Order: sequence, then structure tokens, then C-alpha cells
Amino acid sequence: MKNQHQPVASEGYPFIGLFAFVTLVFALLNWGFLTVLALALTLFTVYFFRNPERHVEAEDSAVISPADGKVVFVGPVTEERYFKSEAIKVSIFMSVFDVHVNRAPCDGKVIDKFYNKGEFFNAALDKASLQNEQAGTLLEHPSGKQLLFVQIAGLIARRIVVYPQVGDLLKRGMRCGLIRFGSRVDVYFPADSDVLIKVGDRAKAGETILGYLK
Repeated sequence: MKNQHQPVASEGYPFIGLFAFVTLVFALLNWGFLTVLALALTLFTVYFFRNPERHVEAEDSAVISPADGKVVFVGPVTEERYFKSEAIKVSIFMSVFDVHVNRAPCDGKVIDKFYNKGEFFNAALDKASLQNEQAGTLLEHPSGKQLLFVQIAGLIARRIVVYPQVGDLLKRGMRCGLIRFGSRVDVYFPADSDVLIKVGDRAKAGETILGYLK
């Protein structure tokens, strides 16, 4: 699976190359202000697509955050697509300054995926979970428990990338996709899970423990 150890996600290469080329052209034309502006855009794009190493030491039942960002919702919901019952949803909002490479929240087998076209509301809003463009991945943990995580496009995000295919075996913390540029990830736990994270907490993909599967 791609981008497992690269310091910059490959999806950023075309943008970095474009801004670097523009910077070079402006420099050759001796357009000082525009050269500085284009260089700043190039450096920010490298920063946006950064792909740092992350490690977590925790029990097998621990579910880690699939995304960097601020927790904007934690609570019971009815998950209609797969669970068809009450679940616990954790929503993490990623600003343009957060790492946007997403990671597998637990060990498991990919047993289904979905993709829905939709709107591009601010990803921090509750209605984004239902109405925004999104891609979901359903994992079956070795314990038999199922966990769903959904990548949701935001106000200026227009591209969701999902690496795993149905049947793939994922390890907790493995890179599994990204979203450009500012977005949200929802994680649906079984209703009997022990969720520890709270609204307002900052989560770090691949490291922060959201909760535990029973």
C-alpha cells in the first residue's frame, strides 16, 4: 500500500512540482514579490502533504485516531448502513494545518467500502456527516467486532483518496488514504465500546487512543 514510509504523500507531488516550477519562472523573471509568494505556496504544500512516522503501544482492543485534528462530536447515533442499530460516533475535524494522511484505526480485514457523492459544507458542522461527499471503510477486528470509519470532504476539499480494497488486511496505524484540503473523519464504534476521547480534545493519527472495543 502506498505512502507507508515516504516523508511526503505522493498525492502532493503534482502540486509541489507546479508551485516549484512557477517559483522558478518568477525568479528567472526577477519578479521578487511573486517569487516569494510562490515559494511560500510551495513550502506550504510540502507541509500540507507531510507524512510523519507515528507509533502507538497499546492493547489489541485499542482503537486509535485515524486522523489529526480536533474532536467535534462524541456520542450515540443510529448507524443505518451497516450496524442498523445504535453506535458511538467520534468525529475529528482536520484543518488545513493538520496532517491529512489517514490511518487504520485498528487491526482488521476490509469487508466493505462505500463512496457517496454529496455537498461540500464546512466539515466541522454536524450535517457534514450526512450530506457531504464521503468514503467509508468497514473493518472487521480479529475479535469479530466491526468498526466503520468514514472520510468526509470539507468546504474546500474536493478529493478523497482511499488505499485499501475489500479483502485487504490492515494493521493499526497503517496509512490508508487522505483528503485534500481540510476535512473530517467519523469513526463508528459498536455501542458497547469504551470510548475515552472527549469533545474538544486534540487527536493525533496513529497515536491517540479513542477508546477500546469490548
